[in-house]
Amino acid sequence: MSTRHRDSANDVVTAWLLDSDPAIRWQVLRDLTDAPPAAIATERARVAHEGWGAELLALQRPDGQWGDGVAMPFWWTNLYTLVFLRDLGLDPGSPPAQAAIQRVREMVTWGPEWGDSPFFEGEVEPCINGRVLALGGYFGVRSDRLRDRLLREQLADGGWNCEAERGSVRSSFHTTISVLEGLLAFEDAFGAEPHVTAARARGHEYLLERRLLRRASTGAEIDASWREFAFPPLWHYDLLRALDYLRAARVAPEPRIDEALAAVRDRRHEDGRWLLDRRHKHTLYEAIAGAVGAPNRWLTLRALRVLRWHGGTP
Repeated sequence: MSTRHRDSANDVVTAWLLDSDPAIRWQVLRDLTDAPPAAIATERARVAHEGWGAELLALQRPDGQWGDGVAMPFWWTNLYTLVFLRDLGLDPGSPPAQAAIQRVREMVTWGPEWGDSPFFEGEVEPCINGRVLALGGYFGVRSDRLRDRLLREQLADGGWNCEAERGSVRSSFHTTISVLEGLLAFEDAFGAEPHVTAARARGHEYLLERRLLRRASTGAEIDASWREFAFPPLWHYDLLRALDYLRAARVAPEPRIDEALAAVRDRRHEDGRWLLDRRHKHTLYEAIAGAVGAPNRWLTLRALRVLRWHGGTP
């Protein structure tokens, strides 16, 4: 494809992305265009009052929780609604966001099974606690105790695994990506700390040594499904999630990510968009997540910004 035709196709896709919810639009302006900061901030401010962001905020109960505790346990609906709000880019400084987070801080716990631990102090599994630390960083709720617990739980190979308490000494890609996202959000929010930065660097090396998808021992591909993309990924690892994390972590592109990048390009539909390949079990808010098999704005946004990070114009 000629440069002119490629640029024209990208313009069509960008217009399609912008013809959407404020949560998509402001991130497109920030990540895929050269929009001025004031325009980006104006669009982002709409997330708390219009569309998906306002919809999710309105679903919070007076006791600070989401859901009914019957169809899904409260811990799941609380955790993944807040993850969704973070993915939407809800401005954490907006009054609606601050009010919602204050209710969570004051009233929401993990329940008796975990000693009624306050929500932002987490529970026991690093795959969950990484997500909680990321939410605390995003919404400005600091937990040094949770950060320190995750640092203590890093395994010798550089990653993390929820099965470590049951004797596993090998890390899990699923758990590792969640913890890395949490530690990054903590440092972005509260300042870099040498021991946290060093732990993340070891985690990066765990992923990169394995080319983001292969066993260190044999070089065999670990799971072909990691080449297929879902939104939201929930607790699942996939190549797009890993690459988008490395982009956010400001890791310099290097040859060990080339195979993963090629997999992302391979999933691009001929019209320049990415389709939703799968929906993970217990995904909340399916209308926001998109329909399986259809062009998906979330995945297209994430894929294009990963490709832009790697080499400029995708």
